[in-house]
Amino acid sequence: MIEETLLEAGEKMDKAVEVAKDDFASIRTGRANPALYNKVIVEYYGTPTPLQQLASFGVPDARTILITPYDKTALRDIEKALSDSEVGANPSNDGNVIRVTIPELTKERRKEYVKIVKGKGEDAKVSIRSIRRKAKDSLDKLVKDGEAGEDEGARAEKELDALTKQHVDSIDELLKRKEAELLEV
Repeated sequence: MIEETLLEAGEKMDKAVEVAKDDFASIRTGRANPALYNKVIVEYYGTPTPLQQLASFGVPDARTILITPYDKTALRDIEKALSDSEVGANPSNDGNVIRVTIPELTKERRKEYVKIVKGKGEDAKVSIRSIRRKAKDSLDKLVKDGEAGEDEGARAEKELDALTKQHVDSIDELLKRKEAELLEV
């Protein structure tokens, strides 16, 4: 039962790290990256649809993203969704593809993005700590109910703390890399 609790906590913490990675990828740096548009939803024939399902992406150079819709009739809808997105780039439509030129980030904007990244990193850490707290409560309950000995409970708690530290450290590492990427000119 203890092993199951630790395994479940580890899996949930892994998911929290993955969510943080995805969140970090969706924050733009000075370079073109199709991951910027992972969370863009297009109103396609009245149905909210993720942009990745409607178009393919290409990066011809460091500042341009080329979006080629699978259905040319969706061009206007995609362009509108891109304009409304919080990425802050202006799409241009040539009738077949949409070109998005990523503007240079100002120093203030970079610092603003760093704050956003730190906030998302902190959210991920809070999530991991919450998972730890729930797992610890489960472990304490197992010990209290007599399903596990106190020594086993203490050992499991140490393992849980190590697991938590490992995941928080990986969030910190992701955070440090993204921050360096943002501040790089």
